[in-house]
Amino acid sequence: MSLPISPAGRFGRGAALALMAGFAGLAGAEPLSFLRALDLAVGETPALRADAAQLDAARHAVLPAGQLPDPKLALGLDNLPINGPDRYRVSDDFMTMRRVGLRQEFPNRAKRQARVAVAEGEVAVAAAQTAITRQQVQQETALAWIARHTVEQQLTRIDALRAENRLFDAAVRARLSGGGGAAADSVAPRQEAAAIDNLQDRLEARRAQAIAQLARWIGDAARESLAGTVPDWPIDRDALLHRLHAHPDVALLGARETVVQAAIAQAQAAKKSDWALALAYQQRGPQFSDMAMVEVSFDLPLFTARRQDPTIAARRAQRDALDAQREATLREHAAELDADLAEYRRLDKALARQNRVLLPLAAEKIALASAAWRGGRGSLADLVAARRERIAAELEVIALEGKRQQVAARLHYAYTDTVPGELP
Repeated sequence: MSLPISPAGRFGRGAALALMAGFAGLAGAEPLSFLRALDLAVGETPALRADAAQLDAARHAVLPAGQLPDPKLALGLDNLPINGPDRYRVSDDFMTMRRVGLRQEFPNRAKRQARVAVAEGEVAVAAAQTAITRQQVQQETALAWIARHTVEQQLTRIDALRAENRLFDAAVRARLSGGGGAAADSVAPRQEAAAIDNLQDRLEARRAQAIAQLARWIGDAARESLAGTVPDWPIDRDALLHRLHAHPDVALLGARETVVQAAIAQAQAAKKSDWALALAYQQRGPQFSDMAMVEVSFDLPLFTARRQDPTIAARRAQRDALDAQREATLREHAAELDADLAEYRRLDKALARQNRVLLPLAAEKIALASAAWRGGRGSLADLVAARRERIAAELEVIALEGKRQQVAARLHYAYTDTVPGELP
């Protein structure tokens, strides 16, 4: 016999089921590793889907570029009388003819080849633009993942700091109970606890910002828990300089130059004649014989100085502009590369110095201040200041490591075309 369930009981059961479902969902969610974040970004970013569509469109345009124009069908009425006894009669006058014709134009071979070259160049431009977008997506996703990973590592120190502060509070209270110290000393642990809370609030705000930035590239998966670490990319200046000419920005300018070079050939081909073939069947009245017409026509590019030559000069000027722009882009990226390498070396040295010198000195200062305070020779303010310096030093180690990883990611994804899902 089943007992009736009260509304409160039904609510409690529903809440329990919802909570269990939530835990099950969290348990089944795949952690967000660095490489998984890159896979999601490349697979889900709308900008890359847009570039893929543009590339597909450019590929579809190659085949029609080399085809002949569509033939033209002509229907007409020739030599229709408009006065006299036979006016507007189509069968009585021997010159009146009903005409059906077909005309096919034949652009010269060089022009068709140039059109194909332009279309193939547009494919290269679309592919280069896709590479730029993919590089930007990978780079920005990597930077956002590293930013979140860094701040979460800093947040893991908060619980340890709180535990240390509780021990510190107990030590202060014990000393006060033993008649040592001043009554105002009891405030210091609570002040430090409030400072830790403020620090946590700042870090959680930065984590929310990092998640929002990551969500721009991978959507809702940005809120999943992180797993793993950042790859350790080798930073070799000579290797990066060697790849400088393969930077996506430089490749895009090279593809555009190919299009302009094909456009020059197309403008030069306009100096050559195109020709056309026209066929017509002309039907007259029943008492007269029908007729046929064959016509071959040619373009006469007689005024090249005013038509084709200025177009050729314009295309050549565009090519010269792209050459200069390519050189400027190479110099710009070379300067950015040197600046990033200098920043990477600075961060590497700063991180090593922080671990080898500043962090041990901060720990030593706490030990000395604590010993002095316990021995009655130092002030509690000195001990609190030393503790805060050590907290800052520990968080700075994590921050420096995150910044160094971000610079390494920026260098790696700017000059290396990494396939998503593979280790760099």
